[in-house]
Amino acid sequence: MRGVKYLYDAKGKRTGVLIDLERNRALWEDLFDVALARTRASERTVPWTTVRRRLERQGRLKPKQGAAK
Repeated sequence: MRGVKYLYDAKGKRTGVLIDLERNRALWEDLFDVALARTRASERTVPWTTVRRRLERQGRLKPKQGAAK
């Protein structure tokens, strides 16, 4: 793959990777997103209905049509 170089230890085992960000920005963004998601996997989740109500109260989301406040 162009713009990707592997780093090897003395025994020839791959130990790292060097990514050319100019050439492979999308690849880096995908890798970063996966790593970030894994670090947050054990965090408490919040139901979408709770998030929606909070955003509506803050004026950052239009209220659902016909929804009572």
